[in-house]
Amino acid sequence: MIPILGSNKLISDRLTRRDLLHLGAIAPLGLSLAGGAQAKATSVLPSANGFGAAKRCILLYLWGSPSQLDTFDPKPDAPLEVRGEFRSIPTALPGIRIGEILPRIAKLLDRVTILRSLTHPYPIHGTAFAMTGVPETALELECSPRDPRHWPFVGSVVDFLGEQADPRPPAVPRNFGLPFPLGSKRRAKPGPYGGFLGSAYDTIWSEFRAKGTREVLRDSGDPNLPTMMVADPYLGILPTDRFESIASDDTITLDRLNGRTSLLDQLDSTRRTRDRQTSKTSFDRHHTLARSVLTSGKLRNALDVQREPSKLRDRYGMTLFGQSCLAARRLLEAGGKFVTVCWDEYGLVNTGWDTHVHMRSRLQDELGPGLDNAFASLLEDLDARGMLDDTAIVVMSEHGRTPVVQKVTGGGRDHWSRAYSAMFAGAAFAKGRVVGRTDRIAGEVTETPFSPKDIVATLFHLLGIDPQEEIHDRLGRPYLIGGVGRVRTELLA
Repeated sequence: MIPILGSNKLISDRLTRRDLLHLGAIAPLGLSLAGGAQAKATSVLPSANGFGAAKRCILLYLWGSPSQLDTFDPKPDAPLEVRGEFRSIPTALPGIRIGEILPRIAKLLDRVTILRSLTHPYPIHGTAFAMTGVPETALELECSPRDPRHWPFVGSVVDFLGEQADPRPPAVPRNFGLPFPLGSKRRAKPGPYGGFLGSAYDTIWSEFRAKGTREVLRDSGDPNLPTMMVADPYLGILPTDRFESIASDDTITLDRLNGRTSLLDQLDSTRRTRDRQTSKTSFDRHHTLARSVLTSGKLRNALDVQREPSKLRDRYGMTLFGQSCLAARRLLEAGGKFVTVCWDEYGLVNTGWDTHVHMRSRLQDELGPGLDNAFASLLEDLDARGMLDDTAIVVMSEHGRTPVVQKVTGGGRDHWSRAYSAMFAGAAFAKGRVVGRTDRIAGEVTETPFSPKDIVATLFHLLGIDPQEEIHDRLGRPYLIGGVGRVRTELLA
């Protein structure tokens, strides 16, 4: 029995009529009483289809969004301006092809599920829409990480419910992110926050400050913005470059503390600043967590990827994304529950996977090899250690890219949310399955449409959380944990 915030109701209790009437408070965000009732009626029974099969999860978030045509949904028979300059290649699944920039993943396709039919109406960088149960979004919401209308991140819900079951602070945060706070290297983004649960349940992040080993010319594509040389660590880092243990809004890390002052003294000195932004309860929770992390040392050790054999590190790729994926595996081994690895923009607009310009060279030299090596190695590594069957891996982003290649420097594709792809592995996700279909230019979904809300609900289901149960905000208002999302058995074994 797990109590839900703001209520003495337990997760296994039935909803009363009064509870259902409270669902009317959700209407401004799109989940009306009728919608909530319909979602409840179509939910999958918790005992079915892998409920609770995932003891832990790694979310690989590709900010900026890959082109579905150049990765998981190629159209080799489409005109050149649609299919682009990259070929498709055969995979371990007979008759199924993916983009040539992912050769290692192609050989492992019989061990994953590819979803080709994600669709929604928001062609913006909707990180909050992708990562949470919020039923609707808008540009103003996606530009404001602390907007009170935000719903909690999946990892934040895992953290909150885990604390209800066991209030002792963990030695490794339940909801941890790599390699640095999302958006911290260019602009802040919503998504991996506590939302209506409060900032006490924000994702805890590592920090990474080393410069990349490869300096490249970055071009935003905007003639009003100058090009610049950027040493991007997503292209390459040194084997000796390290993750720092905890990053916060005040950029305090365990590794950078002055020897004359303890971590707790440092945190106490920032109380006045934090109190302007968050509640005292949030501060005290972070304070308690920091003490637990400091005295245990498990987090620091888990982030010490230098302990791994050089050959294994090289297989992941000596890049920031590759080594973050390796650190994620180590965090789960140390007791972590939900780890997010973000491939974020770095230094300039139109970086990360936001390929408006210079798409060809970036997909070939940076993005394709970086994802291919990291994901394939993570899958093989977890399997070799006997962890894959109870670890969920999700690879996703906020939208796709336009079917037609734009006539810009180096080629590019703009935002497109009407059809895009994602990938799943481990736990009770199906193996060797392709779900959904798009038209001949990968521009419209023609079979088995999925909402990002369905991914959120299905992931909760695998983690043993019924998405159709209630969670309350700090004012006691009830929300369905998975919002309007449905558990989709098409993804499950």
